[in-house]
Amino acid sequence: MKLYRLVPSAAPHDPRWDNAPRHGVVQVRAFSPADARVVAAQAEIDFLDIPAKPGDGTTTESASAFRDDKLYHVVLESETAGDGPRGIVAR
Repeated sequence: MKLYRLVPSAAPHDPRWDNAPRHGVVQVRAFSPADARVVAAQAEIDFLDIPAKPGDGTTTESASAFRDDKLYHVVLESETAGDGPRGIVAR
């Protein structure tokens, strides 16, 4: 696996941040840049995980800011991330 850093690329006042929280820089261990976005999105709290659901069976995982290339860009930090599971390394 590789080590990736997801970095906010939109300005703090960009209206796209109204739809998703800004998490700052996040470092993940993943297979690819696309997988890095998925790993970061899976680490966010989902409406299905808390009592405040928008509707039965409705997930918010696909609406993550990490999946929006206008909000975050992915930077390869290392071709080898060492031993460890796929997931968040640092926030």
